[in-house]
Amino acid sequence: MSLYQAHSFEIPAETIEVAQAAFPKGNVYLTLRDHLGPLFRDADFAELFAWQGQAGISPGLLAMVTVMQFLEGLTDRQASEAVRSRIDWKYMLGLPLKDSGFDHTVLTDYRQRLLAGGQESLLFEQVLTRVKAQGLLSQKQLQRTDSTHVVAAIRRLNRLELVGETMRRVLDDLARVAPDWLLEQISPDWFDRYGARIEQYRLPDKAGERAALQQQIGQDGQHLLHALYAVETPPWLRELPAVGAMLRIWRQQYYQQDTQPEQVQLRWREANELPPFKQLIVSSDDLEARNRTKRETNWSGYAVHLTETCHPHGPNLITNVETTPATTADVEMTGVIHQKLADRELLPDEHLVDTAYVSVDHLLDSQNQYHLDLIGPVPGGGSWQRKQNQGFAIKAFAIDWQSQTVTCPHGNVSQSWHPRHDNKYDYDYIEVRFASADCRACPDQPDCTRSQRGVRVLSFKPQAEYEMLNAARQRQTSEEFKSKYKQRAGIEGTISQGVRAFELRRTRYLGLAKTRLQHLAVAAAMNLTRLATWWLAGEPDYLPYRSPFARLKPVNLT
Repeated sequence: MSLYQAHSFEIPAETIEVAQAAFPKGNVYLTLRDHLGPLFRDADFAELFAWQGQAGISPGLLAMVTVMQFLEGLTDRQASEAVRSRIDWKYMLGLPLKDSGFDHTVLTDYRQRLLAGGQESLLFEQVLTRVKAQGLLSQKQLQRTDSTHVVAAIRRLNRLELVGETMRRVLDDLARVAPDWLLEQISPDWFDRYGARIEQYRLPDKAGERAALQQQIGQDGQHLLHALYAVETPPWLRELPAVGAMLRIWRQQYYQQDTQPEQVQLRWREANELPPFKQLIVSSDDLEARNRTKRETNWSGYAVHLTETCHPHGPNLITNVETTPATTADVEMTGVIHQKLADRELLPDEHLVDTAYVSVDHLLDSQNQYHLDLIGPVPGGGSWQRKQNQGFAIKAFAIDWQSQTVTCPHGNVSQSWHPRHDNKYDYDYIEVRFASADCRACPDQPDCTRSQRGVRVLSFKPQAEYEMLNAARQRQTSEEFKSKYKQRAGIEGTISQGVRAFELRRTRYLGLAKTRLQHLAVAAAMNLTRLATWWLAGEPDYLPYRSPFARLKPVNLT
């Protein structure tokens, strides 16, 4: 498709007249269009289209329709119908009243083109650009971040259902494209095993029978894979996505006991032999969804991280969106978020986060690289002495960084000082040991250490990190910190709005890339909703919501 005639977005006079007559007090779309003008231009998406060929529908118009679709939670079919039938949509899009719109499948093709060209972030970026032009976004504003879980659009499966459904999916795909070849590879009993969807109620209850079925499915799958990767098999068959998914799942769920293809024996992996959750596939439909348990919540899917402003005199606007597999820890995203805000020239001077986003490295990087104050409770420091408030926690010891010695509360000097590196979690630390003679002779030994050797061993960060942690822990006990940190709770309202009004916790699509596109469009829609509400209300000073009863409280009552 080509793009040789750009859409002007100029609103026809008849559309203006009818829309203003139908909405004399304005509505969301009329207000947004009057204040922001066209949000997207066809030139923004020119890289996605060729200069020759059949003319396509305006990509700028489709981008606007996509955001409006998520603003109202519409399906593709409903969105295309709204373009055709609604006056306020035509006003926003700059279309004549007689415009017949387009087929709903165009939206699917457009999303695929955005993803293929890596342009999906423009749905969110262009809205921010227009808002910045209005003077409602700038650097050094206080911002806050939090995340929530996102459930993938997949069926929850146990391990036996997973391999059975994977096998059935591969057979269905092969039956569509190469039925004759497939019939030569299978035996009649396969129709009984894989002819219908694998459901828990159809599976055997006895452990022995389930183990036999696990082994049978594994051997059938291995036989099919061996046939698919045989030299005489057409190469394009093994390029089917379902075949690649099956190969990965079989490697994760079964252990191959012999490397000779003709003698391969598979063994069902025990739970402790499975790959880490970050790698473990939980659905053959969505290979990027991951399973995670966070506190009381268990889900399979993704996580979304939202960052927004804390504006004292205007609407709070989302400035960054990150979508990750569920198993990605919040602390891994702090630096990513800061870099994205820096790229947009929207770095705050203070950034409010919960403890899951805070590490000593982030505290240092925030100050030295991004020149912002990362405000959040510092994790760690959880020795049994500190938790039980007895004995001697590390703060009771005097550290001499120059001489590389530590003095205990009784005046004993450490015997050794060794820099170490934790390979598993990739961080440096210092390990200090005291002499066994000093510790055994100490009257406070039972309250100081519980080691079997009776010797106190200290582990702590290098000097810069150690001093940063101590300063951060000291600061978080102050009333000023507690008062400032209370503002972080406002991000919970943003997540609640996203969940209740925009289905933020459920994916419409399969895969990380499509889910990210959904979240970018949702964030753009949430920003537009907040702006329209603020403008329709006459741009009042921003005040957090209070219940009718809470508003009765006299101002002078504390």
